[in-house]
Amino acid sequence: MSSHMLNCRRSVTQPAYPGHIPLNWFENAFLAVGSAVMALRDPKRGDMVAALGETTAGPSLPRLRDIMLKSPEGRQILKERPRINSTTVDLDALARLPEGTFGRSYITWLERTGVTPDTRSPVHYIDDPELAYVMQRYRECHDLYHCITNFPVNVESELAVKYFEFVNLGLPLAGLSALFGPLRLNAVKRQRLFGEYVPWALRCGSSARCLITVYWEKRWEQKTDDLKKELGIWDAPPARWGKPLTEAKKAAEQKKKLEPADVPT
Repeated sequence: MSSHMLNCRRSVTQPAYPGHIPLNWFENAFLAVGSAVMALRDPKRGDMVAALGETTAGPSLPRLRDIMLKSPEGRQILKERPRINSTTVDLDALARLPEGTFGRSYITWLERTGVTPDTRSPVHYIDDPELAYVMQRYRECHDLYHCITNFPVNVESELAVKYFEFVNLGLPLAGLSALFGPLRLNAVKRQRLFGEYVPWALRCGSSARCLITVYWEKRWEQKTDDLKKELGIWDAPPARWGKPLTEAKKAAEQKKKLEPADVPT
């Protein structure tokens, strides 16, 4: 396809939402291949991983949207379109929740992994605004999937979550990660992945409720164990954490001591 034809395509296609970059089929395929190569060479390139997820989504997003529409909770999510980041979620309030609640479990997970909820790239290449939101919702809930399944963010744990996501959500990106990601592991870690984590992920992910329909922000005060039972999730084999839970709790307590006390007015 000539550059003139591509320019003509861009001139007649208007963005459907802020940040939207319209692509024709050739541009989408070219970006899919290019982002796949770059993501395989450097999995830390979040922008390339995000582009690969969008350009390969295909019919999976309409299917997830339809699943959400069949669920009262999912319909409410699509109607209100909540976002998950440090601006929309009061992390300090979650930290004050009792131990055992999902909100407090999420804060503990953030403390142990050193992750923030502000690292998810905005969607650019999906034309339909509602489907673009479904993809954005998946990205922003990904860490919550780690949290509810009790996995950190090392390579083998990320792959276990990807296997879970693939059978639970059906997104091609998760399948591609599950297919090629194990090549980055040594023999011992690969054996543990396929011997312990993958069997759990396939069984649990396929039988659990579709997690895209969960309005997590309304579940912060729910007991984590009760939420897992409701969603049909059971514990995975123990994962290898970089920071022990006791160390994370000490760091959280130290941070709390350093925070200025409320001054009565």
